[in-house]
Amino acid sequence: MAVIVNALVGPESDGLRLDTFLASVDGCPSRSACAKLVAAGEVTINSTLATSKSETVCLGDRIQARLPDPEPEDGALAPNPSIPLDVRFEDDHLIVLSKQAGLVCHPSPGHVDDTLANALVARCGYGHLGMLQGDDRPGIVHRLDMDTSGLMVCAKDDATQKALQDLIRLRVLDRRYVTLVHGYVAPDSGTITTGIARSRRDRLRMTVSDDPGAREAITTFRTLERFEAGRFDEGFSLLECHLYTGRTHQIRVHMRHAGHPCVGDQLYGRGDDRTNMGLRRQFLHSWHIRFDHPVTGETIELADRLPPDLSSVLESLHDRSMGRTQAGEKICPLLVAGS
Repeated sequence: MAVIVNALVGPESDGLRLDTFLASVDGCPSRSACAKLVAAGEVTINSTLATSKSETVCLGDRIQARLPDPEPEDGALAPNPSIPLDVRFEDDHLIVLSKQAGLVCHPSPGHVDDTLANALVARCGYGHLGMLQGDDRPGIVHRLDMDTSGLMVCAKDDATQKALQDLIRLRVLDRRYVTLVHGYVAPDSGTITTGIARSRRDRLRMTVSDDPGAREAITTFRTLERFEAGRFDEGFSLLECHLYTGRTHQIRVHMRHAGHPCVGDQLYGRGDDRTNMGLRRQFLHSWHIRFDHPVTGETIELADRLPPDLSSVLESLHDRSMGRTQAGEKICPLLVAGS
């Protein structure tokens, strides 16, 4: 049965837009959902049908909204409210969060109810997430590998999800990563352009390929800081990588192809704990994201410091630094507190 919500406009709400007022009333949905209720003819003001979401409410007005039957929450995924979400921006249309290392984005073999998608269902409900990727990937716009940390975007409705995917396809959703790689990277900047395809010998791995079925992958990089070789290693370089495409494992595959695999990478790197500075996951962090909100037009720009396991590795290399580049002087202080 539909739910009827009645509300009286008080002094604190005098002069608000109708959709804004409704969204503040207990039992009502988000502002965008309330706007849809107005457009559908489900809202009255003093028993008169409201015709515009931007109509102003006045002190003493009696507002009535007829809410649709609640959508069933049953779906392909079980909600998991125990998974913490580090949300950095949220509105009625999208969420930008910092994903922790070790969290899988959506269900896969061995991960059924412990994924980011399960956490999003718990936070938003199935009826308030974009489903264009399938009912087992609610809200997912783009992925981060399980052991890659940092900023990513999720969508609360199909239209926003499609718009964000279009921004990625048009290469205007700016995603920047920081990685520590093995060896001395000589150029201060560069571009790696290859095809990437799934390995025929190991289906868990991707590989650089000139096969006609390979997908174009473009990564640009800037060197931020270089570190001298130690007793058990050949030195390290800290890079910022900019993705123009979003292929599976793209940065990790490109760094291996360039002869500078990511430190700690268990799939594409070197397995020696000493040369990996004790890391058991790749040193790869989505540190910066920038895009124009597809609904409001607002520029969303966020930065995310390195998590403790990665920042401690940089701190341990401090005395071996060969100096920062011009780009590094700007970016490195934003990555590690107190640097």
